[in-house]
Amino acid sequence: MRRFLPFVPSAPLVNVVRLSGMIAAGPRGLNDQSVAPLLERAFRRGAPKAVAIVVNSPGGSPTQSSLMGARIRRLAEEKKVPTVAFVEDLAASGGYWLACACDEVFVDENSIAGSIGVISAGFGFPEAISKIGVERRVYTAGRSKSFLDPFQAEKDEDVTRLRAIQDHVHRNFIEHVTARRGGQLAEGADLFTGEVWVGAQAVEVGLADGVGHLVPEMKKRFGDKVRFSVYGPKRGFLKRLGMDAMAAIPDAIEERALWARYGL
Repeated sequence: MRRFLPFVPSAPLVNVVRLSGMIAAGPRGLNDQSVAPLLERAFRRGAPKAVAIVVNSPGGSPTQSSLMGARIRRLAEEKKVPTVAFVEDLAASGGYWLACACDEVFVDENSIAGSIGVISAGFGFPEAISKIGVERRVYTAGRSKSFLDPFQAEKDEDVTRLRAIQDHVHRNFIEHVTARRGGQLAEGADLFTGEVWVGAQAVEVGLADGVGHLVPEMKKRFGDKVRFSVYGPKRGFLKRLGMDAMAAIPDAIEERALWARYGL
């Protein structure tokens, strides 16, 4: 009935977006394409007092992290709605990039945050194919076109190129964190080595603003009658039937490896 009585004030609304999982382009990862509709609705529907971003991610694609973070900032500034990140198990690497895009960051006592660095991992099989009688044939136009071929011996120049790329992305990450949290970061602390901090430690070094949880923190700000509207990705028809299970196995293995880096 209240919605039809404009003279009766509505309870404050906080819209909540859950960003959970590996960050990657494609249908199964967190990425700008899949998250954009959720963020657009969260910032535009119901005149929210705040948008809470719940982050639980081991990271992944730097580009997708940057795109989603930029979208959070753009919508927050357009709609003039404050944003608050709440870290669950993990906001590492690209996951912390997302949390850092918000105006404030809260963690649980056991949350892991940070990992401000860049990593690349793979395998090399230069001797394996010769043992099974397979000859590798690669033809290129362009001296640098073949790069880090896992079936060839590692080349110093390839490693140098990769590290140059990593250094560039790392600088972008550092600039993002510094721009968003420069005033809160602990002086003299080396925060950009890829190290992680747990709970109150993240608060001490300035990567988070406090230890706190979504519902009590929002009630503290907007009162006990605050309403929550949660936005999350919808499961496709095939996924609901479990018919895409085989196709998802490689992604699941990769994501499991990302979580395992942090003991989770």
